[in-house]
Amino acid sequence: MTAHAFAVAMAALGVNGPDDVVQEWDAINWRLHEDNVRRLRQRIFTAVKDGDWPKVRNLQKLMLRSWSNTLVSVRQASQRNTGRKTAGIDGEVALTPTARMGLAVRVHQSVRTWQPRAVKRVYIPKAGNRAKLRPLGIPVLADRCHQGRVRHALEPEWEAQFEPRSYGFRPGRSCHDAISAIFTISKGSQAKRVWALDADLATAFDKIDHDRLLEALGSFPARDMIRDWLKAGVIEAGKKFAPTEEGVPQGGVISPLLLNVALHGLEEAAGVRYATGGTRAGQTASQSPAVIRYADDLVALCHTREQAEQVKERLTAWLAPRGLAFNQDKTRIVHLDEGLDFLGFSLRRYRNGKLLIKPSKTAIRRIRRRLAVEMRRLRGSNAQAVLATIVPITRGWATYYRGVVSQRVFNTMDEYLWKLTYKWAKYSHTNKPKFWIVKTYYGQFNPARQDRWVFGHRHSGAYLPKLAWTPIVRHQLVPGRASPDDPTMTQYWADRRRRNKPPLDNATLRLLKAQHGRCPLCGDYLLHTNREPDSPQQWEQWLTGTRKAITRQNLSLTAHGPDNIRLLHTSCHRRHTGTSRDPAPLHL
Repeated sequence: MTAHAFAVAMAALGVNGPDDVVQEWDAINWRLHEDNVRRLRQRIFTAVKDGDWPKVRNLQKLMLRSWSNTLVSVRQASQRNTGRKTAGIDGEVALTPTARMGLAVRVHQSVRTWQPRAVKRVYIPKAGNRAKLRPLGIPVLADRCHQGRVRHALEPEWEAQFEPRSYGFRPGRSCHDAISAIFTISKGSQAKRVWALDADLATAFDKIDHDRLLEALGSFPARDMIRDWLKAGVIEAGKKFAPTEEGVPQGGVISPLLLNVALHGLEEAAGVRYATGGTRAGQTASQSPAVIRYADDLVALCHTREQAEQVKERLTAWLAPRGLAFNQDKTRIVHLDEGLDFLGFSLRRYRNGKLLIKPSKTAIRRIRRRLAVEMRRLRGSNAQAVLATIVPITRGWATYYRGVVSQRVFNTMDEYLWKLTYKWAKYSHTNKPKFWIVKTYYGQFNPARQDRWVFGHRHSGAYLPKLAWTPIVRHQLVPGRASPDDPTMTQYWADRRRRNKPPLDNATLRLLKAQHGRCPLCGDYLLHTNREPDSPQQWEQWLTGTRKAITRQNLSLTAHGPDNIRLLHTSCHRRHTGTSRDPAPLHL
């Protein structure tokens, strides 16, 4: 965008700086700006495919100075991300429309002059072992916005080059694609690749070699800014500033993309080959191993144990110059008859040749422990508080595992939940008899289900959906090198989004379909799932955020038209009604 075009765009918004931006944020035409970013990403992708690198660099420069890119990136960092309320070392957050608009103006004015700041080091429990802590580096808010801008310019270039079976932290792909890829390769009694190298990289984010990464970025226009982010250093509470000589901070917006760039070429290094012609074009060559990678976790499927050992040796040599190495405690070679755990799933091949994928025992223990702790913490609270806390947890967990053999596990979890809720009710009403507790808290709350043992709140009608009600829907594997940035596959991704139903109640799904997934007031999408949640915790956060971000209201779009129930953005409802209070949250 030229300086004149930027001035025109700013004038159209009525914005000249942070002093006169009151209530302008909610008036932005988000559909227009997101379409601008999407089209420019597609042009970069197409230019890379055509091998026109001068055009690629010019388009990336255009993206880096695009006002639409700045707005979309600021919105993502300050309004949509779950970490929007977490500040960096400067303590800045932007939680109001005025603050967000002012931030967007400052970010765009500093496109050429911004100097990255050090990240704030914090520690969070690891998902697999809460006794161990994982370091996070939290950039300042402005850095997160700039990283979003740079990611939009860099990501489509690499989306056109990434290997077919790389699934972690990529648009349109999820860990379910990685699991489906393993199933597709090793299913059936005639499967040839039945040995697996189950590998994990040791502290991959913290050990990436900066020089090799920057070399891979080549002449990317914002390469110097990325270098400054890598060298920005960390500040930890109670400690002095520490420089960073290696690694990328976990917690940065662009860090997952940089990890994928650093690991690009891993399939080729492992000896993976693809057929280039005939009816098997694009499929793995017959004697080649197959490598499925999700971020820093990978599974190499091989024909023999000897081939798996060779793959491990090749990858060890390939990773060393990049500052990376296998975690020997978590890396092993197994036959699929023994089974392995990957991304929270248990994969095992049985005697009849059938490969079954189920929730892992570790994941089941983790969710049972989490539910027990939450129910104990909720003692003294009312049923509505219990439902507000527990429903996102159970629905998120069920959604994550709905694509595999989970029905028996879901039934077992429902029995466990009944015991927890009944124990909670008895503790809350020690002087009441059992029949009173059952009458008060249990009943046929869902009229579509002939089940009178559903826990709920009689006054509001809210209830705890059973996990067994979750339909088992097999995940459809993303084909080969498919990417949302490929303009030739626009219809494929639109059809895919339409088929993948989010974990919401039927009434909400019907309204979403009737409204084509868009808010009638602003025209923007109601749900944003460019990257499908990749863990039960992320699904929980998605459900909690969706519940607050969307509301169901009676609305007339014309002065004298009839009122109809519609789904709206909460922010759009506030602007439409002129109230500062949030409407009732969406019922899950």
